[in-house]
This record gives sequence, structure tokens and C-alpha cells, in this order.
Amino acid sequence: MTWQNTWKTVSIELSKPVDDLRPQELFDGLRVVFFWKAVALGHAWLANAQLPLCGDQLLAVAAAAIAEGVGDYLFDEAFRSAQPGLPAPLLENASATLTDVAGSKNLASRLSARISQRTYVVRQSSAVTVAICTRERPADLSRCLSSLTELREHPEEILVIDNTPQTGATREVVSRFCGVRYHCEPPPGLSAARNAALSIATSDIVAFTDDDVAVHPEWVARIRACFDDPKVMVATGLVLPAELVTPAQVVFEQSLQFFHQGYRRRCYDSAYFDALRTKGVPVWSIGAGANMAIRRSSYQHGYRFNTSLGPGVFGGCGEDSEFWYRILAGGWSCVYEPSACVFHYHRRELPALKRLIYQYMKGHVAALLLQFAGSKDAGNLRRLFLQLPIEYAILFLRTIATGFALEHRIQLRGLLGCLAGLPFAFLAKPAHSSEISYEPAYRRTNLPGTSASRY
Repeated sequence: MTWQNTWKTVSIELSKPVDDLRPQELFDGLRVVFFWKAVALGHAWLANAQLPLCGDQLLAVAAAAIAEGVGDYLFDEAFRSAQPGLPAPLLENASATLTDVAGSKNLASRLSARISQRTYVVRQSSAVTVAICTRERPADLSRCLSSLTELREHPEEILVIDNTPQTGATREVVSRFCGVRYHCEPPPGLSAARNAALSIATSDIVAFTDDDVAVHPEWVARIRACFDDPKVMVATGLVLPAELVTPAQVVFEQSLQFFHQGYRRRCYDSAYFDALRTKGVPVWSIGAGANMAIRRSSYQHGYRFNTSLGPGVFGGCGEDSEFWYRILAGGWSCVYEPSACVFHYHRRELPALKRLIYQYMKGHVAALLLQFAGSKDAGNLRRLFLQLPIEYAILFLRTIATGFALEHRIQLRGLLGCLAGLPFAFLAKPAHSSEISYEPAYRRTNLPGTSASRY
């Protein structure tokens, strides 16, 4: 694959008859995502040189691509996903697992049943508010809101937070969509906008997406099902590329992989956090803020996005992962559920992508400093002063070895962002105590709804 290529994104529903795939005249190939009953289970990159593929050949490609995703639904242990930062889990009963896998029959019907069980059965149905935080991107916002009209299960509320508006364009877009609630939030920054959404939402769950996203029709139903467990405070989902029509978009998706966390479910709890707090908890691997839902009671428990961090204030990321860090430190859980998927429109131009990588790493370093200041967990400094230097040293050598390949040169922009993030410890204004508390929730007895007996 060369980074000058452009790829057509295609979704194929495997529960229906599959058509042949043919070479693409305007593209260099296809990036195919395979779905079963509207659940994404895997993907494949198919260059034009590999095409055409008849139906049976395509099904063979699909079988290899979806094996892990299917296994995650069908088997309790055999295909269990390793959690970031920890070794792959050992089988508790290898013999029984082998028997289960080898003796499996009627896989299609079993898969459909397990998908329905995981993604739709909710003991206590929770109301959902969809919140879109935006700033002066009316065309993107209109596309996002249009995708919400196609949802199979509609949310109880749709909320648009207009952050630091310079014109009336956002309000005008919202006025064209019936039932969408508009809120102006003058203080700058994505963190301030998200806090505003948590403050004024009327539902139990606030599902956040970005204006440069189109949601899958099943998104709200799948997000709602993530909160069956009362200890789950945050859920994230799969982020797929909406288009790959420029080299910048291909590099972002294929090489950088900031958004893609795979097709297997993961649960992050206090045990996971405690196991890694001295080594560095990779909370950035939990998901992406472009596809994130938060139980609104967390706001009532004092959890806020830190308004000195994030887009519009300091860095291009970090405010979401730092929030997740405090959630885990407080004894709550986060869930990554890939069946809840959205489609993201990556930056089209290389200069914009370079700026984005710079801002991402600037925010990442700032979040590490903030987490250490609040928790005194040495793993944050280990990540900052050991892991990141080693990663960039390896990247620099790889860049030389590959003749300064485009994707590596773009990644190196992140090193400048890391250096720019270091002054955050001295420049950031002190945040409100409720924004930066890293104490376990059961110790903060003054908070509503918490008690020592819960844990």
C-alpha cells in the first residue's frame, strides 16, 4: 500500500446474500467492514489487484477478518480480548474451552442470539440524551444531525452545545431540525461544552458525539445497553472511517489508529486500574470522545471535564482520557462496546493532520501531568519520561530506515507536541476541586449516592 492511494469505504451485511466485488475505477481499492445483524465484526483492505472477488471468495476473506469478533460473542474465554497494558488472559479451563470451540454448531443462529442478548436486553432501560458539542462548523453539524434522524431507536433528547459562537450559523442549522435543543456556552473549550451538556441534560445517560461524525442507525440502542451495570459510568464505542479519499485520511486510519480499538468488548474496572497505576494506566486506549456516553449521575458525584485541558483551551485531546482516569480511580467502571459504532470524517489535508497530531500529543502530555498532580501515581511519570522517549526513539530509527516515509514523518510531529505539553504543569490555572479529585468515590462520603458499603 502506498499513501498516495485512496480507498472506498464499503459496509457488507453478511446475514444477507453477498454480491461480487469488482475493481474501483476512481479508487485504488476497498476498505470493507463486515457486519452481522448490523454489528461490525471485522474489516479488510482489498486493493484493486486483489479484485474481482466472487461471493464465495469474499466470504472466505470475511471469515478471516471477523474470526476474533465472532469469537468474542460466541465463547466466554477463547477469544477474550487482552486489556491494554496487561498480558493476554490465561484460559481458566483450557480443556472445556477447546471442547466448546471444536463442538460449536449452528454458528449463525448462535451469533444472532448472543448479539441480541448483549446489545438489546436491558434490565432497567435508561433515558438517553445525545449531545453534540460544536463550534462554527455548520456543514458538519448538519450532516451529523441528519444521521441522527435515521436512528432505529431515538433518544429522549438531542442537545447541541454551541461553544464560543462567533456567528449564528450553528443556531440556524439547529432550527432546521425538529426537536433539537440549542444551548450557547460562551466559555471556550470542549471541556466546558461537555460539562454544560452534563449539567443541563434531562436524561440518565448523555451520549456524546462530534460534529464531524455520522452515527450508525443502531447507535443509541447499543449505547443504552452498556449501562445495565450500575458501576459503569462511561461507555465508548467503535469509530470507523466515513471516507478514505485523501492520503491524510489513509495515514490517520491505517498507520496512526488513534480511534480504532478493535471489535471485541472490554471492561475496565478498579482492578484493572490498580494493576497498572505504578506502570501507567493506558486510559487513552479506552476509546474516543467522538463516541462516548456518560452516566449523568457522575456529574452529580462531582466528576467534571477539566476546563484547563482539551481543544479550545490547551491541547487537542487528553480531556476525555483524563476524565476516564478519575472515573477508574474512583472505583467505577468503563466499557468499550464495539457494537455501538459511528463513522468519523478524518482530516482531509496533510497540514491539518500534522496540526492534529501535534495537538493530540500536547494534550496527552498535559493529561499525564494533571493525572500525576492529582493522584501522585508514578505510572504517569513513567509514561512521560520513559515510555514516550523510547517510543519516539524507535520511531525516529524507523523513519530513517524507511527513507522518511510519510506516515512516520507525520507521527514525529507528535514529538513536538509532547515538548509543547510540558509547560502545562506551570501554565494551567488551578481547577475546581470537583474537577481534579482522584479519591475513590467511597471515601468521598459527602457525595450523593455513595457509601462505603457499595465497595
